[in-house]
Amino acid sequence: MEQILASDLRKVFRRPDKGPGLKGSVRHLFERHYTETAAVDGIDLAVNRGEAVAYVGPNGAGKSTTIKLLTGILVPTSGEVRVDGAIPHKNRIENARRIGVVFGQRTQLWWDLPVRDSLELLRDMHGIGAKEYSATLERLVTTLGIENILSSTARSISLGQRMRADLAAALIHSPGTLFLDEPTIGLDLTVKDRLRSFLRELVAEGTTVMLTTHDLGDIEDICSRMVIIDEGKKLYDGGLRAVMETYARDRTMHISTVRAPSSIASIASRIPLAKVSEGASALEFNVSFDPSVVSAGEVLLAVQAEADVADISIDEPAIEDVVRKVYAHKLKPDVGPSSRADGSS
Repeated sequence: MEQILASDLRKVFRRPDKGPGLKGSVRHLFERHYTETAAVDGIDLAVNRGEAVAYVGPNGAGKSTTIKLLTGILVPTSGEVRVDGAIPHKNRIENARRIGVVFGQRTQLWWDLPVRDSLELLRDMHGIGAKEYSATLERLVTTLGIENILSSTARSISLGQRMRADLAAALIHSPGTLFLDEPTIGLDLTVKDRLRSFLRELVAEGTTVMLTTHDLGDIEDICSRMVIIDEGKKLYDGGLRAVMETYARDRTMHISTVRAPSSIASIASRIPLAKVSEGASALEFNVSFDPSVVSAGEVLLAVQAEADVADISIDEPAIEDVVRKVYAHKLKPDVGPSSRADGSS
């Protein structure tokens, strides 16, 4: 059953186009000119109940505008949108009771209240019973590790702590649909792993998740389907595995050594399936490799045979790089329902 449905969804913003200074403002009073920008331009989208979808694209692609249309914050210029059968901008209260939302840098906590009080206010707003609230809160506190900040005000906690508290606020009423905008920003690796595991549990239990993020780790751990948009248009809608295997395979290992290696060529000869290049100094070099062909461990073992390693770091592909590659290769959109079901194409 489709939990989220959008058909030819468009949102056009109209901005005044007036000349500089007082003269331009006065002229605009009599001769009005406007510039129209389509932030969302004919998006078709169908997300089934219990599906986790990564909704990604570069900055300014229209991701946040789409989410605001789906949550009822914005009214579409044209097209149709339904979430769990309701039209979000026409049934705002009903829709708000059925969804959970985390919007990046914007909090839904009351700034001067302790986190616990904010959650209790949300309990009362949603009419959650005492027993259900207690069980849900206990699960969220344990999963998100927020026990030590429940008595702290929202203004006094760090970004990472606030993100965890906002996630608890978004989930306290057990919504059927969850919209997440950069949900792991500011979180350390341990909390990230716990959160991703928790989101997988929610999806398995039937919660529909729509995720916008620049963190490929979030996408790979939570989602099986990816929708890529750019300039308000959908470029790709299909299996995550096909995109990741085709456009996000390369990794670069940056290596610092105790002393300069005798020869970069000798290192390259030990890992012929990777590309070795010089770094910023004589003590540094880089190895680009495809982890499906040669593992990071194999690369490191080959390097250690030729050099004393002081430090390493590995660059993961950025989601912007994936989008650019998809666009450049003109990957066919809407690859088919089978890929959406199992994550392959």
